[in-house]
Amino acid sequence: MSNNFAPLALFVYNRLKHTSKTIEALRKNEFAKNSDLIIYSDGPKNKKDYDNVEEVRNYLKEITGFAKIRIIERETNIGLATSIILGVTEIIKEYGKIIVLEDDMVTSPYFIRYMNDALTLFENEEKVISIHGYVYPITGLPEYFLIRGADCWGWSTWKRGWDLFEPDGRKLLSKLKDENLTQEFDINNSYPYTKMLIDQIDGKNDSWAIRWYASAFLNNKFTLYPGKSFVDNIGLDDSGTHCNMSSKFNVELNQNYSPLINQCIEIKQNEEAIQMFESYFKHINKKRILRNILEYIMRKK
Repeated sequence: MSNNFAPLALFVYNRLKHTSKTIEALRKNEFAKNSDLIIYSDGPKNKKDYDNVEEVRNYLKEITGFAKIRIIERETNIGLATSIILGVTEIIKEYGKIIVLEDDMVTSPYFIRYMNDALTLFENEEKVISIHGYVYPITGLPEYFLIRGADCWGWSTWKRGWDLFEPDGRKLLSKLKDENLTQEFDINNSYPYTKMLIDQIDGKNDSWAIRWYASAFLNNKFTLYPGKSFVDNIGLDDSGTHCNMSSKFNVELNQNYSPLINQCIEIKQNEEAIQMFESYFKHINKKRILRNILEYIMRKK
């Protein structure tokens, strides 16, 4: 461990163009040189993917600009969900905290600072389970706010948070139903999270993210969001395994940083923000876009 900065965990597969953009943006962060970078490279699923995986791995060996760089190359393909669950568990055990990115997430120059400031500010606040970097392109959101649950596009947590992760989807679904929480879990039926969890149980997806969200939600824990995104997902371009082309989730990256230390953030769900999320999802549903990319958001590779 190099310092008190949380390590950056990056999960990659076979998309060199996306991976290089993700790395280049991360390297431009003001605290990149203070941060350890640990990269998990999943093995190829078949001969067709072999060359692309090797191309990515050759690029990874040339990366500079971070405190330390460690590359873990999987010999076989274990899939995104298993890769993330194992990788996060390993790093959390070593460092006690983590910042997680995938190979299609371009960050603001203030992403690392925001994450580390928030991890420090809420380190001893048991009600806060994680920090999130992405937020939907919604105007008028509070500068920073808390929402019940957890999220998956550029996030961080501590050991105490990840210890609550429940990998058994059946247990999570049973508890949601027993406590009559499915409507709230689905943000007033605006987003089919419950369906995603059922599909995970049935083997129709292999989503770690839906189980992370459900684990946090059922423990009544909160995630911090920024009012303007520090992460842009560039994978919604038909290059992913479960994705149709869409620009509806594209955002303009936050190029300014309002220090968290100056903020007054109540440790409860921001009802104004959750209502804005609900309205946004319902708007997207009307355009029949959300359903097309839902599997991508919680995808497996």
